[in-house]
Amino acid sequence: MSFDPAQVAVGDQLPGLDVHITREQVVRYSGASTDFNPIHFSDRHARQIGLDGVVAHGMWTMGTALRVVTDWCQDPARVTSYFVRFTRPILVPDNDEGAPVHFSGSVTAVSDGMATVALTATSDDDKVLGAVKVEVAL
Repeated sequence: MSFDPAQVAVGDQLPGLDVHITREQVVRYSGASTDFNPIHFSDRHARQIGLDGVVAHGMWTMGTALRVVTDWCQDPARVTSYFVRFTRPILVPDNDEGAPVHFSGSVTAVSDGMATVALTATSDDDKVLGAVKVEVAL
């Protein structure tokens, strides 16, 4: 599917993205981001603060969600602003499958050469991001 800025319209659905985040990926992301909070690798530490177990980094979730937009518009430089609210952490089980996460988006406004895109991110039917708004230059 080719991105044509002149054809972008309110209601357009962006292609979705389905991923699985595993413990190994969480640990690798910890190293890449230098976020070594033990809730991202230790069930014991996560449970000590009231979580059900190891959780994925919020910034991983935020970054992966944005792939829906950058894959659609074919140029990350078109993204002019991005806002998200973290609503629920993604619990990452200690198995080979990891946690499923589904990302989707739709165009909610087009005005003055800009498109506004709303994104959703769910894991096991739980909404993990809220109030997501991306502005894209057309």
